[in-house]
Amino acid sequence: MKYIVILGDGMADYPVGALGGKTPLEKAHKPNIDALARVSETGLCKTIPDGMKPGSDVANLSVLGYDPARYYTGRSPLEAASIGIALKDTDLTLRANLVTLSGGDAYETMTMEDYSAGEISTAEAKTLVNCLAERLGNETLKLYAGVSYRHCLVVENGKNDAEFTPPHDISGRKIAGYLPKGAGGAFYLDLMKRSYELLKDHPVNVKRIKEGKRPATSLWFWGAGRKPALDAFEEKFGKKGTMISAVDLLKGIGKLTGMNVPDVAGATGNYDTDYGGKARAALRALDGGSDFCYIHIEAPDECGHQGDLAHKIFSIEQIDEKVVGFLKRELDKRGEAYSLLVMPDHPTPVAVKTHVADPVPYLLYRSDEEKSGAAEYSERAAKKSGIFVPRGCELMERFLNAPVEKR
Repeated sequence: MKYIVILGDGMADYPVGALGGKTPLEKAHKPNIDALARVSETGLCKTIPDGMKPGSDVANLSVLGYDPARYYTGRSPLEAASIGIALKDTDLTLRANLVTLSGGDAYETMTMEDYSAGEISTAEAKTLVNCLAERLGNETLKLYAGVSYRHCLVVENGKNDAEFTPPHDISGRKIAGYLPKGAGGAFYLDLMKRSYELLKDHPVNVKRIKEGKRPATSLWFWGAGRKPALDAFEEKFGKKGTMISAVDLLKGIGKLTGMNVPDVAGATGNYDTDYGGKARAALRALDGGSDFCYIHIEAPDECGHQGDLAHKIFSIEQIDEKVVGFLKRELDKRGEAYSLLVMPDHPTPVAVKTHVADPVPYLLYRSDEEKSGAAEYSERAAKKSGIFVPRGCELMERFLNAPVEKR
């Protein structure tokens, strides 16, 4: 039996007035996923434990079967693993976004125009981050370049004594109420201000402005944490796994859990990603000896954060056609039994442009055990099923071993 998770990050949503009260999942043309829903188990799953923030870090750990209450130590350490940073137990690591701040005479009066600096290219970002590392870094403060706008700050023997706000939570808002707080807040705010002075006239940004692109005007810190200790997926579940993703967070989780983590050419982390390339990479992994493959697709989440309804629907349709439809046809040809789990990690509603903790719809299909399921795959259809998984970290065990009971 082969097991494949197709994770559409942030795919779930709320009803949208412009869609006649439908959600993007309900509006999207997704014949392959809806066909599976009719012969699958569908239900709702609570991926965010009570009291925890609805981040992709917490939610994906949960979907993968790792109880966040036990395993979660912060987002940035997971991403650091993908970049290849060897953390000591006493290191504090933080996500360092390159963001676009605009307006205002003083730093504190500016607005979060874009948490991704216009989806800045990795090559441009590396130039900027290397400049900042040289000017701001020292023996105990190290800045590492990641992918696009996502980077990492490591503080040797750092104290986890500041409070941060994810920049994607405050798109279009004044930053004054969301700057670093707590005992260590002033230290990180000073770094952010110094980064602004170094970046505002940097040649990379001057060129981007001339090209009509948003400049990367500041670092923005969040997601602080320390080195995690995740059990190996194969030891935990008895399955050899592969993680396919374009983002450091999921690649880091994959590496920390001992999975194969291939790079996929054309995987961007946005709606222009190579959906088919990810599906083909999954097949290669399964043919190469993996029992389990986790295909993480960031596109719906990024579109949710941008309030981009049209491209969120587009990304769902691409997942349906180029991932779900393609994989089902190819796996059927092989003749070996397989299971598919299709779900988001959390909702990212276009109306609020950030994550929420609502339960998410899941679809569990077994090629050798078809069931009488729902008319379609959607938030409402999943709720009507009467199946509810209150602890998201338990869904993986049930996916790999046993069906879920109705409540």
